[in-house]
Amino acid sequence: MNYRILVVDDEPLARERLKRLLQEHGDFEVVAEAGDGESALSWLRQYRCDLVLLDIQMPGKTGLQVAEAIQELDHVPLVVFCTAYDEHALQAFRVKAIDYLMKPIAKADLSRALQRAAEWLDQHGEDAEPVSGTRTHISARTHNGMQLIALADIVYFLADQKYVSVYHVDGETLIDESLKHLEDEFSDHFLRVHRSALVSLARIERLEALDAGGHEVYLKGLAEGIAVSRRHLPGVRKAMKRL
Repeated sequence: MNYRILVVDDEPLARERLKRLLQEHGDFEVVAEAGDGESALSWLRQYRCDLVLLDIQMPGKTGLQVAEAIQELDHVPLVVFCTAYDEHALQAFRVKAIDYLMKPIAKADLSRALQRAAEWLDQHGEDAEPVSGTRTHISARTHNGMQLIALADIVYFLADQKYVSVYHVDGETLIDESLKHLEDEFSDHFLRVHRSALVSLARIERLEALDAGGHEVYLKGLAEGIAVSRRHLPGVRKAMKRL
């Protein structure tokens, strides 16, 4: 199956580099390109594509504004942002972007984004659009720059005083978000088991009573259990019955 791509960037050299990188992916075909947001939207109102690779900082409409307008079209393609600026990551996922690539775009990062797009299209069909309302990633500023962590890769969140750490398949990352905010936003994905811990619902394996009293919940891929407080125990049991 071939997936149709629209490349949108106000810099011709950036569009050419993206097209060269895409030549290594035979299942993806660049069917059009645009140098600004209005031109991109004009094309999308007449033609269909599966994926838009979209710059953010452009003359006229920004990429974020274009992404919002795309959601109003009859056919809504997937969106991957390609930008030199990392401060827009949170906004990007709120307008249903499935990935956020930093320029200069690395081959491995582009391959990951294309694979995610292909998996989505194969699973949901070309007329299905990403579910709105929550981000698909958590962002964190590290000494290496912006790190994006997919929700599906997160095992649990743990709060320690005013800091929150996210434990994921690639390690541990400190993030600048409150546990309460994360619980409110991702209630369909994570469950509060303790005042300082949120765990992935999809990774829950079992609940065990301790000989010394209390309970622990065990998660897939994690050897040690996580303490469940007495206050949150009924909610954990109720959630596990629905799994």
